[in-house]
Amino acid sequence: MNDVILNAENLSKTYRTGPDEVVVWANVNLQVMSGETISIIGASGSGKSTLLNALGGLDAIDSGEVNLAGHLIHGLPEIERTQLRNRDLGFVYQFHHLLPEFSALENVMMPLLIRGEKSKLARQSALACLTQVGLKDRAEHKPAELSGGERQRVAIARALVGKPKVVLLDEPTGNLDQQTAQQVEDVLLDLADTVGMAFVIVTHDEALAGRANRRYKLSDRTLIELD
Repeated sequence: MNDVILNAENLSKTYRTGPDEVVVWANVNLQVMSGETISIIGASGSGKSTLLNALGGLDAIDSGEVNLAGHLIHGLPEIERTQLRNRDLGFVYQFHHLLPEFSALENVMMPLLIRGEKSKLARQSALACLTQVGLKDRAEHKPAELSGGERQRVAIARALVGKPKVVLLDEPTGNLDQQTAQQVEDVLLDLADTVGMAFVIVTHDEALAGRANRRYKLSDRTLIELD
């Protein structure tokens, strides 16, 4: 039986603007098991990205707790939270956020170099991850020399290179055309089956959501598991 690697209990988030309060979501509960893929769908403005950021300790919460690999992430000092994210979390966003002056290989190496790993080992690990996403032959190309799908696959390799326990993905195919999105989705789901990490994917793409092990919908300020 797989272990629970991320456990969110009774999460609530409220925005305050002057005297007004807007509840983004309340009493959200989610367990993520090692090696599984979870999708979260919902209308625009329902708070999906905010929830994903809260799971990763990037956005504050008003109440509840997120336990990541035995650590209450929101209770940690910022430097320890950053170290935990670097070690146990990977992030992929709708926009790839690659550094334009560096090659694909150098971009993928970055999380390991920040962690303090030696350059030679970081390079080997980064090249292995680029190979996993089918981009070994594009390793020395800079982002401007890559297609949109290739740039997003580099971003996925960068998220995987540190061997995180959980990868959080926010609309990973949202900026891609349908054919390219399908290719990136296939890469993602194949990796989810082979690398043993958990994937939590926020998406508008019903087809991608339907391919996950478990599906959730954020609606009426709460998270509901779908059949």
